[in-house]
Amino acid sequence: MARKKTNKDRIMEHPVTYEAYAEMPDDGQRYEVLEGELELMSPAPSTVHQVIGSALHLHVQGCASEYFILIAPLDVILSRTNVVQPDLIMVHRSRADIVTMRGVEGAPDLVVEVLSPWLHKRDRERKLNIYAKHGVPEYWIIDPAAQTLERFELNGELQYELRELCENDDRISSDKLPCVSFPVGELFKDELVRRLLALN
Repeated sequence: MARKKTNKDRIMEHPVTYEAYAEMPDDGQRYEVLEGELELMSPAPSTVHQVIGSALHLHVQGCASEYFILIAPLDVILSRTNVVQPDLIMVHRSRADIVTMRGVEGAPDLVVEVLSPWLHKRDRERKLNIYAKHGVPEYWIIDPAAQTLERFELNGELQYELRELCENDDRISSDKLPCVSFPVGELFKDELVRRLLALN
């Protein structure tokens, strides 16, 4: 008699789907599904990552009347085989229908990733390509070590083009998000961030 398949068996099958991912027992870890592959997101975000993420959230609050501003952990379900958890997500309020009890179901207007040392390649390559493929209009990558913000915009061929590499007093702005405007250096000015980065 064949053994009944468990949730653990299903998530090992390829491609992994949102349905299998959603049925996984809570093991205290965070995962994403990238092109049908289950990816572990641990270890947990660093202190620097958290402080920079909090600063970013504060600096985009001027957009709150026009956009839903959401932070991780929250599932962005781009397809059955691409489920991601960006650090910050913005969805225009005119598109409120894609914000559901499960998360964001469709392409947000902006996704932001704060790089972690162990996930550079994933954010710069795999997730960049996935966000482009699913039509996310704008993608920001914040690099704590370099203290930079890279702003990518989607072109007509569903590929990203680097529009700005901002640092120090450079002010981030976007035609797509006119409510956003702040000096990038503000994200890294916290004394704790400076002290911890100096130790690396």
